[in-house]
Amino acid sequence: MTALPEDAAGSEQLPGPGSPAGDRAQVEVRLPAEGAYAAVLRTTTAALAARLDFTIDDIEDLRMAVAEANAMVLEQADPGSDLVCTCHLAPGRMVLSVSVASAGAVPDLQSFAWQVLTTLAADADIDTSGGRYTVTMTMTSSLSPAHDPATGAGA
Repeated sequence: MTALPEDAAGSEQLPGPGSPAGDRAQVEVRLPAEGAYAAVLRTTTAALAARLDFTIDDIEDLRMAVAEANAMVLEQADPGSDLVCTCHLAPGRMVLSVSVASAGAVPDLQSFAWQVLTTLAADADIDTSGGRYTVTMTMTSSLSPAHDPATGAGA
């Protein structure tokens, strides 16, 4: 595992322009598409958000949103498939895509899980192309300058 560069105060920083990793700050987690692994995904994404200085409330919102996305994709997963979560990291912002192999899934945009997820996330989308069922969401820190306190969403 490669350590992140440190700033003058000794805090590790995300890769950025001019860093050895360039603009790339991405984490991918692959797990069996089974409910028993839901806690692993929630804990992993919460730890990443903590590294981005999300507040405790922001992290709890993220955990709930990830749980709802996980529930949505697991319902559509083909037997024996993997769940893949890709997290694109930026200061005060995470874009997460949670996907499974799925043949012919139709999204339910009226489901409770989708309503909760779209309330918690700054942006959310479902894609069912390419034999995959993918839920993508953008989560922002309430400390981020792009965060809109009136709506609770990021820009």
